[in-house]
Amino acid sequence: MAPARRVLLLGEGNFSFAASLCGAAGTHVVATCYESEEEVCGRRRAAESIRRLRERGAEVVFSVDCTKLNDYFLPEEREFDCIYFNFPHCGRKAGVVKNRELLAHFFHSSSEVLTEEGEIHVALCNGQGGTPADQPKREWHNSWQIVAVAAGAGFILSNIHPFKAETIHGYKCTGYRSQDKSFRVEGALNHIFTRSMPLPYFKPMICEMELKSRKVSFQVPQVLVDKINRGFLEQNSNHPVRTVKEKITADLSQAFPLQNIDCCLSLLHQGHLNDVCHSNIFWIILSPEDTPSTEEMSNGLVNEILFSHVDFSRDTDKNGWVNIEEGCHISNQYYLRPSLLPYAQAIIQRGAFPLGTLHALSGPVFRKCLITPYSMPVFHEMVFVCAVNRGTENSCIQMLVNNMKTSIHCLHQTVSGFQVNIDLQEATSFETTELNDFAAFESQLSKVQYIICVEMDTSGFSKKGSCVGIIRTAYYELESSELVVVFASLNLDLLAMLICGISDWRMLWTSDTRFLHQFPRGELRLFKNFSLYPPSYVHDVSFWVPDGEQFDEVAFHTIARQVSGETVVSIQLIDSFQQPETGRKSLCYRLTFQSCDKALSRREVAEKQLLFRKEIEQCLCVTLR
Repeated sequence: MAPARRVLLLGEGNFSFAASLCGAAGTHVVATCYESEEEVCGRRRAAESIRRLRERGAEVVFSVDCTKLNDYFLPEEREFDCIYFNFPHCGRKAGVVKNRELLAHFFHSSSEVLTEEGEIHVALCNGQGGTPADQPKREWHNSWQIVAVAAGAGFILSNIHPFKAETIHGYKCTGYRSQDKSFRVEGALNHIFTRSMPLPYFKPMICEMELKSRKVSFQVPQVLVDKINRGFLEQNSNHPVRTVKEKITADLSQAFPLQNIDCCLSLLHQGHLNDVCHSNIFWIILSPEDTPSTEEMSNGLVNEILFSHVDFSRDTDKNGWVNIEEGCHISNQYYLRPSLLPYAQAIIQRGAFPLGTLHALSGPVFRKCLITPYSMPVFHEMVFVCAVNRGTENSCIQMLVNNMKTSIHCLHQTVSGFQVNIDLQEATSFETTELNDFAAFESQLSKVQYIICVEMDTSGFSKKGSCVGIIRTAYYELESSELVVVFASLNLDLLAMLICGISDWRMLWTSDTRFLHQFPRGELRLFKNFSLYPPSYVHDVSFWVPDGEQFDEVAFHTIARQVSGETVVSIQLIDSFQQPETGRKSLCYRLTFQSCDKALSRREVAEKQLLFRKEIEQCLCVTLR
């Protein structure tokens, strides 16, 4: 028989709420209040409620301070599955600041007696919480800021719903300003909090690669440490990105002879890509003095990942390891692959490419980019390659797109009732400013002929349509035949977001199990956020740009990603001026911090902002103001 669910109730006024819960099967109630038994029993109906509680086996405890819960329960009694605190208040005419402080201490205290998967329920009067669910919503400074307060103790708001006092049998609210008087409960809301995963601390990570008979090692860029080797596309994965890939591949195989490229594709490229901006590439940095010692590796100070079958070679040192260094000259340098297109081109150039056969390649790619809602420094790309006779390429493209449309429509219909529109548009009809980050980068690699846009007919989501794929063609002469090769590239991550209603790309990479549990056995469903109304914090930073140098905004954003652990969601240039006398240029940026899946406190953000200031001063040689 399963153990009884332990429920703790705090700040009970007349114990009528506790009495309404008591008696539920499989529930053990511990009801407490701040006052003494003598004070409480003077309230109407309190004595009757207390009698009922005790008759039904509940515990009733008096003079309990909700900010010091550890003091009232033995160690073996501190595991509560649910904690209720209805209409907390410091009493008398305490203002919002005092009540915020009460909540802050309450959440910290509750964290010591709540089970790992337990819930905290806090009922507040309409407007007090400071969330968009309050109608009308108070100004932030005049609210209790409950989500931000809870974040300081490691809790996230996972659900919110009306507190319907009239549906609770026998319940009579009391205790307003320490009186035997009811709070105004019309429009009140019940806020349900759960534990957040802690903000991660990423150790340096070394990748080791097999190069035939040689080995290579390099340090993973810090911003990618939690995104390397996650295995989203592996056979045992239930991740929605893999589900989207498998569905599209299966449908295309009905229209084309299809061959998956199963070999392990190289994580690194050597040299440089023509016309691709240096700032958009993750260059690999490893110098001998940066190499972790054997002692550091054995003590777990550095994470280690192994990759194999990397298709490049370089001179090795006496230990058989390759040292890769970065400098200003890029011809002999290595970088993390920003695209699978070079592999697709290599397949063509190797020859023996069956006419009309669709080759499919997939895997993660890495690109430095500005911080915007749809800009991803890493995502899973899928590239399809097909060689056809000159003059038939347009029909091949239309066939590809029609089958992709069918796949996406089918996937979306299983998830949501919203209408989805998928269009193939000529790339020349788009201005560079209209292209999202995915399409803009692709246009640097080689000429793009067509763009695949997906638009959801739902308010506030993908209003103008998002580019999820591009199509390009190239001419080759292979086996004495003049062929046209069609390349189609898809951003699988963006497709999964649009289909499942995931508004933040960072959620795809969360390690919180509440994400994948929404997609059992790889089934696609409409995603439900488990962290509601996460608090945001704004900080400004001003600095002088080094004289005579072009400011690298992509590097600036990449440093923000790195030091914040991807908690910076927006960077805006709010001021720029140049001193007439000296010609010095000053910039002021506004950074907005917010986490989509973890509790983020004001103190943690302040620490990240200070670290960010130090990093840009050191790495970008700016002079802080």
